[in-house]
Amino acid sequence: VAAQNCRKRKLNAILNLEEDVCNLQTQKESLKKEHSQCSRSISQMKQKLNNLYHDIFSRLRDDQGRPVNPCQYVIHCSSDGSVFIIPKHLVKSEQKRK
Repeated sequence: VAAQNCRKRKLNAILNLEEDVCNLQTQKESLKKEHSQCSRSISQMKQKLNNLYHDIFSRLRDDQGRPVNPCQYVIHCSSDGSVFIIPKHLVKSEQKRK
């Protein structure tokens, strides 16, 4: 009887583990889909941001009316919502100090 009870407990443990494996596989597939959706969403946001960045720089002009070179400047947004166009060399030196 003790051996029979032991085998029954072992079989129940195996069945529970198999159920856990199935649940984890289902969860894994769900997380893969969510990851894929998030990756697509991030790519779309990056593309929109890139388009906005190019649109902004296409409209900017310096004091002489010449287009601002996007290779020399970056757009900086502060925590209070202000937006600045900053020369890249100033941003790099600022990052080095931090």
